[in-house]
Amino acid sequence: MFSKDSATLEATDRLNGRGLTIGIVQARFNQGVTEALAQACRDELLRLGVADKNIHLVQVPGALEVPVALLAMAAKLKYDALVALGCIIRGETYHFELVANESGAGVSRVALDYQLPIANAILTTENLAQAQARQQDKGRDAARVAVEMANLMDQLG
Repeated sequence: MFSKDSATLEATDRLNGRGLTIGIVQARFNQGVTEALAQACRDELLRLGVADKNIHLVQVPGALEVPVALLAMAAKLKYDALVALGCIIRGETYHFELVANESGAGVSRVALDYQLPIANAILTTENLAQAQARQQDKGRDAARVAVEMANLMDQLG
């Protein structure tokens, strides 16, 4: 049985970013939202102890290009975790579903193929207001997921 103190210590250790190298792929489409996502993610990574020199950001045109860049970064075998950032806003055509489904499947495929944690913060919203309401929280959440999963994967060996 774990004491409350040991459980707290474990939670703190899981969110310790010291020594980690994190890659971020940011889609430029809906750039105002994705810039806010990236800034919130970077700020949280720094707060968690990831060194600025160990945070590598690349930008791609849109959400469909995110998995390709993630794949290239994963193949370098130098990242402890990756983060996918983007914003897909529903329009009047089926294109929304195609982009959302394919980008999400691509992100998952890279994570599974490389056994590398990827925090997926590609927002899928009905409108710009919903995206803006989520951009800060989801950017921070992605940073925490990346750090926690990197530490978990290290622990699992």
